[in-house]
Amino acid sequence: MKITVFNGSPRGENSNTHIIATALLEGARKAGADVENIFLSEKDVNHCVGCFACWHKTPGKCIHRDDMDTLLQTCLSSDIVCFATPVYLWNMTAHLKNFMDRLIPIKRPTVVEHDGNYNMANQQIKLPEVVIIANAGFPGEHNFETMKMVMKTMDPILEVYRNCGMLLKSKDPEVMKIVNKYLEIVSTTGYELASNLKVSEETKAKLDMELMPIEKYVEYISK
Repeated sequence: MKITVFNGSPRGENSNTHIIATALLEGARKAGADVENIFLSEKDVNHCVGCFACWHKTPGKCIHRDDMDTLLQTCLSSDIVCFATPVYLWNMTAHLKNFMDRLIPIKRPTVVEHDGNYNMANQQIKLPEVVIIANAGFPGEHNFETMKMVMKTMDPILEVYRNCGMLLKSKDPEVMKIVNKYLEIVSTTGYELASNLKVSEETKAKLDMELMPIEKYVEYISK
């Protein structure tokens, strides 16, 4: 079992997103998984120019010779890939969007239909399962509506959406107790994923635990 996180935060290892991803991978590692944590902000990934050479001239191969060559192979050799990102303007970061645009070589120019939705066929029969991690600095339940719609087409086996994300780095002892409890749940999630390729409904429910009441959090971040 190989699980790879592609972290799209510009802050890389210093990001709140990394805190969640690390906990997930720690749990997966305990279950015996081979894990990798990749920071896209540190990679040279050019923008897709829409030439479609990867479909027609050199099937499966982009015109750009950059870090995406290795990243694409890492993606395809994984059993689970996790797309991790903070929410910027209610969507994924530019780093992650650019990376995902460059995944187009895994497709081929044949239109397929599934449940009324049209897409391009895959180059390979089997692609990795998808997990989503996203965190938002705002409280409330509506920070991830755009993300959920965008990621729906990937049919993810798990989506981890964390609001009040600024608390993840809090030095307040009481807040840290709650955050550590949450991260233990994330670690359990990673363990279950690596063990069964799925997460129990009980664990999923715990992932939505409240870190702090909204009124108190708004006061906390407004100081």
